[in-house]
Amino acid sequence: MGSLQTENPEFAAAVATNTDGFATNPLDHEEFRRQGHMVVDYIADYYRDVHKYPVRSQVEPGYLRRRLPDAAPNGPEPIEVILGDITHDILPGITHWQSPNYYAYFPSSGSTAGFLGEMLSTGLNVVGFNWMSSPPPPSSRPSLPEAFLFSGGGGGVLQGTTCEGLLCTLTAARDRVLKKIGREHIGKLVVYGSDQTHCALQKAAQIAGIHPENFRAVGTTRKDAFALNPASLRAAVAADVARGLVPLFLCATVGTTSSTAVDPVAGLCEVAKENNMWVHVDAAYAGGACILPEVRHVIDGVENADSFSFNAHKWFFTNLDCCCMWVKDPAALVAALSTNPEYLRNKATESKQVVDYKDWQIALSRRFRALKLWMVLRSYGVSNLRNFLRSHVAMAKHFESLVTADERFEVVVPRTFAMVCFRLLPPAQAGRETANELNRRLLEAVNSSGKAYMTHAVVGGVYMIRFAVGATLTAEHHVVESWRVIQEHASEILAAWS
Repeated sequence: MGSLQTENPEFAAAVATNTDGFATNPLDHEEFRRQGHMVVDYIADYYRDVHKYPVRSQVEPGYLRRRLPDAAPNGPEPIEVILGDITHDILPGITHWQSPNYYAYFPSSGSTAGFLGEMLSTGLNVVGFNWMSSPPPPSSRPSLPEAFLFSGGGGGVLQGTTCEGLLCTLTAARDRVLKKIGREHIGKLVVYGSDQTHCALQKAAQIAGIHPENFRAVGTTRKDAFALNPASLRAAVAADVARGLVPLFLCATVGTTSSTAVDPVAGLCEVAKENNMWVHVDAAYAGGACILPEVRHVIDGVENADSFSFNAHKWFFTNLDCCCMWVKDPAALVAALSTNPEYLRNKATESKQVVDYKDWQIALSRRFRALKLWMVLRSYGVSNLRNFLRSHVAMAKHFESLVTADERFEVVVPRTFAMVCFRLLPPAQAGRETANELNRRLLEAVNSSGKAYMTHAVVGGVYMIRFAVGATLTAEHHVVESWRVIQEHASEILAAWS
């Protein structure tokens, strides 16, 4: 019952075709093979030609609505027509994250292995909410202390994004504390980050029921390279304790969004442990680079944190989405996030010998993300992954040298990984607002040209342009050409300004 297959020949004929002669079985393996080859060829051609497209979308809001029909088709349309519409209607409207001239936000560095792993995951279409629904493969063993691994009492899980990971860990921390002090005291709980911490922390605090007035974005300074100073955290916590509030959760960031600042994990953990706070280390961007021995020091002290995450879909060649998260106390996650209805009960779960990942995340169902990460690790190996990452760092260093060689520009904050934060210097005697406006115009001019795409940040009141190297297809000649485009537009803007 419920199958498209039937022993009734007349019914089978009716469901096999429609009046237009198209096969209607949605999973006919030969039709899948034919269309799948066409789509793979289409994407391969896209990767070949992606450098030809304007990097940032050049369309106006609402453009697609005017191109779409008023209603869905009543009958099927051939894949050839659909792919043609993607070429003519969809591609002109998207920002091309895989372009070699993409330097905005943080990279979304895909790969052949990541794509094929995603294809396999989608093809298998596993809904892995508990062990019985699909026994998960063994997790990888990262370069983390034993306490974060299953063998040491901790454990790892693949979330969709860091946003989800922060909400899960914050919820676990909240319930662990409220169990001790009583749920009626939720209004006393305080969450801490810095003024450079990703806004996902504030959103997680809102969803978890933390009072808006109890969210602390502790100020950072240029003197500390915009990292969170442990002394500043200690002062903020002491003030809250004196008011009768309860410090709950700290997010330390390794590679902030604005400038890739690195919070001193060891010192911050020391302050947090004095106050029994949960510490989450958010290494969404830079965590993958910790496979480089020369970078590993940025997470020194992580052994004193409670949880750690990084996004393999940012700078680890694994297609979106794939956030790797580890916790020391899985029981806290399970206590806060688990439900056990009768229809999900099974012997494997009751044996306590398996992991049901539905209890480690927000949703019940989960995608088979591990497959694509596993394929990336196997297809390239640690040595090649390190070489890929080092090549991006080398290109960023080269871009940094180009900036410093032009006296019209300056590097605003020290480069830590593969992102350079720079700005065009204003004319003599011009104030900060003039300088900020010049750089706004420069950024928009470059982005509007379609030849490169960058984004901005404001730190310490200074508007700066972020040049984040990390797209898989980027090579040194793309970086050099992008710098030439920046210089040309800078010359035009300065000439017009004067």
